[in-house]
Amino acid sequence: MPRTSKPLPLSTTQARQIWLHAQRLTDRAPFGEGAEAVSAAVAHLGYVQIDTINVIERCHHHILFSRIPSYRRADLRHAQSVDKTVFEYWTHALSYVPANDFRFFLPAMREHRREGHKWFAAVKPADTRKVMRLLRGGPLTIRDIDDDVLVEKEHLWQSRKPSKRALQLAFYTGAVTISARQGMLKTYELTTRHFGWDRLPKPAPASEIRAYLLDRALRSQGVVSLDSVCHLDAPSKKPVARLIASRVRRGELVPVAIEGAGKQEHWASPAVLEPHEVSPDLVHILSPFDPLIIQRKRTNLIFGYNHLFEAYVPKAKRKLGYFALPVLVGDEIVAALDLKTDRQNKKLLMQKWTWVGQGRKTAGRKELKRLIEEELDRFERFQLAE
Repeated sequence: MPRTSKPLPLSTTQARQIWLHAQRLTDRAPFGEGAEAVSAAVAHLGYVQIDTINVIERCHHHILFSRIPSYRRADLRHAQSVDKTVFEYWTHALSYVPANDFRFFLPAMREHRREGHKWFAAVKPADTRKVMRLLRGGPLTIRDIDDDVLVEKEHLWQSRKPSKRALQLAFYTGAVTISARQGMLKTYELTTRHFGWDRLPKPAPASEIRAYLLDRALRSQGVVSLDSVCHLDAPSKKPVARLIASRVRRGELVPVAIEGAGKQEHWASPAVLEPHEVSPDLVHILSPFDPLIIQRKRTNLIFGYNHLFEAYVPKAKRKLGYFALPVLVGDEIVAALDLKTDRQNKKLLMQKWTWVGQGRKTAGRKELKRLIEEELDRFERFQLAE
């Protein structure tokens, strides 16, 4: 991509501080509390990933807790089911997304309606008609359907219930939405009825979707690359690159050269390049699906930390543990903790503690350990709360 000016040099320390500020991990309670804080956090981050693993609390709750100290699971339920300010859909993974962004996902929904979905190609029209007929009578969970003839799975994570597959396909086409979630049990509802719409909103045009992707990344990442804007979305890279070039020409973005990035290009809004202080005693025990961690190469570049997600690695080959959680102290990732919540005995179990980065240095480690253990106490209370 042609540049209009020489890139501004940026140290990894500066890049870390900018990214942490953009992620709102530099303040103790940046979004306030309650369901409104959940809505504000999801709106700012752009999405909060959902995952089924529950060795500790599932990642959507964990990510929100990292930014909302008083977070309760009921706050997310209220935002989704009562205020209806967030909804579930696919970003790079299934995620909570701001309801105000719904129109940016409608083109993908329409494409699934026209062409089907590769994961649900075996869904029969009769099964779709069945679940849509049931939904006209009110919200529906898969447990409400008990007359399915079970079929063989086409892959490990697929349901044997034809009705569940049909509901999932209807979800991807936008005909239905998830109106509530109890654990991983989803309640499906007609999208228009859930939101109180006469009809679905007008889909955003492609040009607005590219701007949405870029603006979302700039807001939540501070300094961006094409890979970070278009995470697992390679087809968007060329049009987003053109948009970045046009903003650079207008002076809205400036190219920056992050220390150690080599030929990988990065950009930022001039305003975010101001210094950002990070409290050295602020501790966050992060989910491996946290936006600060999920893009592994970016995290490695900026933090010098290559997180290993080893849930699917044979036990003998694990280095950090089954579900290790990176620990952020100030602006450094200093440890990875493999934790497990023993809900029956109401305690948090330490499987393995691994020092990484600056945590490997013996100088100051005693103070680091004290800070982390204090945060572990708070983290345990969150894990065990109802």
